[in-house]
Amino acid sequence: MRFKVGVCQFNPELFNVSRNLAKMESLLSDVSADLIVLPELAASGYVFRSKAEVSSCAEQPQNGPTAQLFKALAKQNKTSYVVGFAEKAKAGLYNSSMLVNPDGKINIYRKTHLFFEEKKWFMPGDTGFKVFTIKGSIKVGLMICFDWIFPESARSLALAGAQIVAHSANLVLPWCQQAMITRSLENRIFSVTSNRTGLEKNGTSKLKFTGMSQIIDPTGKIVSRMNETEEYVVVKEINPLKADDKNVTEYNNLFTDRRTELYLS
Repeated sequence: MRFKVGVCQFNPELFNVSRNLAKMESLLSDVSADLIVLPELAASGYVFRSKAEVSSCAEQPQNGPTAQLFKALAKQNKTSYVVGFAEKAKAGLYNSSMLVNPDGKINIYRKTHLFFEEKKWFMPGDTGFKVFTIKGSIKVGLMICFDWIFPESARSLALAGAQIVAHSANLVLPWCQQAMITRSLENRIFSVTSNRTGLEKNGTSKLKFTGMSQIIDPTGKIVSRMNETEEYVVVKEINPLKADDKNVTEYNNLFTDRRTELYLS
């Protein structure tokens, strides 16, 4: 099966939603793919210092400016997109990703494992790890950034049938890109980690992001990895059906060999 998956890496500007959306539109407008993954909080930037700052650029998930742009791009390009945004909900603010399909349907994932000062600004995600269907009946699961360090995140998605894990991120620690090789291998899934680039400052707070966005196959092979600074879109052809084969040898299967009765919860 031929399937084109892409990863977009760029440097968002803090609080400048309109500029960031215009940049993403420019990067994506002529790119042909079936699925493209973009960074965490791609529309807003990341280094917040108050809930008021988050609220100033938070959006409604179904009809905010990010949703409107990606619905238009999805229809125009016949592409599904995963993109991170600050979500404004009745319960509060969430660090979320939306999966936008060409038919206009939007599915939302709210980040389960909040990192560092995110705990000051965002509510812990309450959606759980769900798998969604895109064109070609391909199954896609969503994770956001620090979810990577908990093996249960990718395993939950794999057990639910995910063939591809779309992992939007704003990474500052040095370990994730290598760890996602293991996440792909131990679950025999494709993973697409879209990280941002750049140094972001807000008053005395600042963070440098590591880039190195990547696509990993079910054997842990690096299909593509960017450098730390470049801003563009990479598209690679994969066969998502390879993720359905959980056999390691003729005697070993990643899922049926699990002995859950002996595992600690």
